[in-house]
Amino acid sequence: MSFFSFQFRLYPLVAILSSLFLAIFGLVFAKEVNLLYFLLASAAWIALFGGGRSLLRVLPIFVFVGGLFALIAYYSSKGDWLSALSMVNRFLALFLGASIAMSISVTRLTRSLTGMHAPRSLTLGLLISFSFVPLLKAEVKRVNEAMRTRGAGSLLNPRILYRAFLVPFIMRLVNISDTLALSVETRGFALKGAPSSIYKKERVTIGDVVFPALLIAGAIMAVCL
Repeated sequence: MSFFSFQFRLYPLVAILSSLFLAIFGLVFAKEVNLLYFLLASAAWIALFGGGRSLLRVLPIFVFVGGLFALIAYYSSKGDWLSALSMVNRFLALFLGASIAMSISVTRLTRSLTGMHAPRSLTLGLLISFSFVPLLKAEVKRVNEAMRTRGAGSLLNPRILYRAFLVPFIMRLVNISDTLALSVETRGFALKGAPSSIYKKERVTIGDVVFPALLIAGAIMAVCL
């Protein structure tokens, strides 16, 4: 497990539950002073399990957003540092939970749900939804490059926005949806009645027990001490 591996080797559902636990626990006990130490220890624990790169991705957003709201809370409460600390705790818990969620591989999550006999419509829809976002970004970039190449002008002009951007972009989305439907059909995907198998099954390991167990133990210590 590398610090910069960006993907947890945890069982995906364990990672999701751990993400929710951190976020909810941080929001509920935000006013506890010891919570900050627990959250910092949790960040180190996440990095140890391979989520270091996702932590680095959310760090600038946390520093900006969390710091801004902490300053607002500090000055609105007339210098009460506990109010600022509780705001930092809330945002830190949310961003730590988000870093865990960002580290989950969609493919592994789909495999685990399939192994639990989740509805095919759920697993297939999840896989398509997450894979569609990168395609959407790529198409926006291609249309923008085509506009610059042809010298279409600024998108601030409503006529240019409609004719040079929206029309080709919508046409590309229609073509992608048709191609995707044909791809799913030719690969034998079916929503009901068709048997399915998993090439590589996701299994629960010792790390899937140790990671949430120490999170819960640290949370109890943060509240009780």
